[in-house]
Amino acid sequence: MKKTVVITGAYGVIGRAIAEMMAENDYALILVGKDKLQLAETSAEVARQSHTYDVKYVAVDLSSEKAIKEFADSLEEPVHVLINNAATTPLQRIETSEGIEMQWAVNVLAYMWMMMYLRPHIVKNGRIVNVASFYAGSLDLNDVEFKKRGYDNDTAYRQSKQANRMLSAFYAEQFKPYEITVNSCHPGEISSKLSNSLGFHFPDPPRKGADTPVWLATSKELEGVTGQYFQYRKNIRCQFSQNKNKLKELYELCQSYTKYTFDN
Repeated sequence: MKKTVVITGAYGVIGRAIAEMMAENDYALILVGKDKLQLAETSAEVARQSHTYDVKYVAVDLSSEKAIKEFADSLEEPVHVLINNAATTPLQRIETSEGIEMQWAVNVLAYMWMMMYLRPHIVKNGRIVNVASFYAGSLDLNDVEFKKRGYDNDTAYRQSKQANRMLSAFYAEQFKPYEITVNSCHPGEISSKLSNSLGFHFPDPPRKGADTPVWLATSKELEGVTGQYFQYRKNIRCQFSQNKNKLKELYELCQSYTKYTFDN
């Protein structure tokens, strides 16, 4: 029986490449994103390219805790790998249906909600891979939603990627009793709708961006490795994850957004 991977942001440039490569590694795919039509098209194309029928999709509003919880509650199969890849970079400050600044909700809180609500479904020795970035920094724990600062999508994106790396380190410790590893990575310089909205146009092909996340998800040499940050398959010391007090402060801030009880 095939192992199962859940991939968020699956119809983006990197997400689709991740899906194709995970299918080639003989995983059954559950592709997750908000746009049902794009999910359907991506699922069909990945299945065709990879010569597999083990691809399904679920439309989930990743800006909504309620939607993520409902998705997790609907899962019937065990999950072997969760790859949090979804991200957004709106040019203007907008809020979700739950009243949260959009980048903070999709790029940070969705990662946390997916980890926590899917945790009971993830098997022993399962893996979580959080796609972050080396383009990270400017996290202001006193104003993560830009209610005091002037909104800038570049700054909002950078702080979200810093938060991804920090939360990955924090949850790596929390998930050790369940024997689930949590690592984060920089995917590579790939031209995409997201990178273009930040003003970047990169030369690398999509599969180069997918390489490190897929390697973290599948490589036997990474069994038991957790709480680390990688760039191009290299373990890089994350300067943001060294202060345990700051990790806990970020965790507690993120937890303050949670309306439901996790299944522990």
